[in-house]
Amino acid sequence: MDALLILGGLLLILAGLVWLVMRAFATSLLWGWASFLPPLTLLFTVRHWRAARPALGLAGLGIIPLIVGLTLLASHDAQRVEAIFSLQWLKPEVQAPAELAIELRGELNGRPFAPQQAELLDGVLSLREGQDFFAQSELLIRLPHATQGAVRLDILPADRGTLPEVEISWLLPEQELPEARRLSRGYTLHLDLQPIAPNKLAGDFHLVLPPKFQTSLSGKLELFSNGLRYHDGKVNRAFDSVDTVTHVIQDYLERRFATRDVKLQPIGNLSFAQQRLDLNIQAQINGELQQLPIMLQKPDKGGWQVAADSFPAIPVAAAAPALKPGTAAVVPARVSRPLDRRVRFSLEGMLRSPNRYHNLSMRVVTERGNTAEGRFQGIDQEGRIILRQRMSGQGEVSYSLLPQEVTRIELLEP
Repeated sequence: MDALLILGGLLLILAGLVWLVMRAFATSLLWGWASFLPPLTLLFTVRHWRAARPALGLAGLGIIPLIVGLTLLASHDAQRVEAIFSLQWLKPEVQAPAELAIELRGELNGRPFAPQQAELLDGVLSLREGQDFFAQSELLIRLPHATQGAVRLDILPADRGTLPEVEISWLLPEQELPEARRLSRGYTLHLDLQPIAPNKLAGDFHLVLPPKFQTSLSGKLELFSNGLRYHDGKVNRAFDSVDTVTHVIQDYLERRFATRDVKLQPIGNLSFAQQRLDLNIQAQINGELQQLPIMLQKPDKGGWQVAADSFPAIPVAAAAPALKPGTAAVVPARVSRPLDRRVRFSLEGMLRSPNRYHNLSMRVVTERGNTAEGRFQGIDQEGRIILRQRMSGQGEVSYSLLPQEVTRIELLEP
């Protein structure tokens, strides 16, 4: 309503000014041309009041809805009114410097592809173009094994064995959901990425898919190796990601218990729609497993923090005391390697013991040939399998599948 009043008022004022110019031309050609200059327009109004009075009346009539509309707008959005009168919208928009130096040239599905986001998380390299929930174009490369540090791969079309899986997806203007294609061999891939502190990888990237996919990409690539972002050498706590929240909780527990011996268990996927998170986390503190309720909040102009956090920083640890003569050194207990749950994984076993596979990454193929991939969240009351997948941006997608629709299910991690 306020926008209509403001627009209507401006149109009436504009109509009044146009009518005033027309009245000036009707008086004389000289006054007509002079009315385009504001000082001479005012002079024309004084000298020929009778001719100018109807046009000024129409312009004055437009001031009433304009003021009423601005008043209504200020009552519920004062910042927008302030922005209008400050004339900030006239200044050219300053583009923020890019976080990543991505210099790639090529195409995806026959269209130019210029990704703005690049990550390597949990063994999945993603290049994403577009800021919406569904990417305009996206390239995923699922590495056979999650790697730490440098990444180097050279794959030719004739190679066989366990190779990275390549997936391309795109969203056309007339589509509601993106379309995707996958292949596990028959492509050319060269990766030579070296770590850059604190959490980036950079190097050469070269990919060529078979001709029918119309996809090739080559150049220099820089990407993030985790979900943290840094500002002035410190973790940016305002960035919404699971890794940011994990860092905040890790720091809080270390200061709360005055120890660096804190091993936080994975907290799973999170929804950042609200500025508050209530979590029950598990952590091994000084060798003892504990379950703690944690409430995090994010002020309007701040980053994530634990509510009522007043614990001081941990002092610099003193050197470990030397052992007294005759005192045997304590040998840490040998920890056995956990069993690989992928060996005997099956749909029936998962339905019998869903808690055993909670928050593990899975891939499901349905009867219709659709593929869903995400972290297992359990079985709902109707017996549906719930998977959630974190997107490259800040959102997530959830899948709900009936067991009888599943033709194949894979567990992607131990």
